Amino acid sequence: MLLKLIGASLILFAGTLIGFLQAARYADRPKQIRQLAGALQRLETEIVFGQTPLPDALQHTASNAGQPVGRLFQAAADELSAGEGRSFRECWDHAMRRAWPTTSMRTPELTVTLRLGSILGMSDKDDQLKHLRLAAVQLKAEEDAARDDQAKYEKMSRSLGLLLAALVVILMV
Repeated sequence: MLLKLIGASLILFAGTLIGFLQAARYADRPKQIRQLAGALQRLETEIVFGQTPLPDALQHTASNAGQPVGRLFQAAADELSAGEGRSFRECWDHAMRRAWPTTSMRTPELTVTLRLGSILGMSDKDDQLKHLRLAAVQLKAEEDAARDDQAKYEKMSRSLGLLLAALVVILMV
C-alpha cells in the first residue's frame, strides 16, 4: 500500500512538473522573441553605425544579449571564426539550426532568422539595414502571436499536466 502511495505521488509530481515546464515554454517564447529582436537591433547598430566587421559584430551582440539568444549569436560568431571556407550564410544557418533547440522559439522565428542570414554580409549597409528592420517587424508579429498562445495555453498546460497525472493514478488504482 505504501509503495502504491509513493508511486502515485511520484506520478502526480512528474505530471505536474511536465505541465509546468510546458507552460514555462509558452511564457518564455514571447520574451525570447523580444530578446532576439533587441539583439538584431544591436547587430544593426554594430553593422550600420559602428561599421564593425561581421564576426566582431556577432561577438559583441552575443555578449550583450541575454541567454539563450546570446548563444545563437555566439554560435554564429564561432562558426564564422572557424572559417573552413564556408560562406556567411552557411555558417549562420548551421549555427542557428544547432543552437535553436535551446530556445523556446519555434519555426516561424527560425525562418525569419534564417532569411536574414542569407542577406547579412552579402549586400551594402543600406540593404542590410532594410532587411534587419524587416526582420524586426516580422518578429514583432510573431511575438504578438506568441503572446496570444501564451494567454490561451499557459494555464491549460499546467492544469492538463496535473489532470493527466491524476488520470494515470486513477487508472492504476
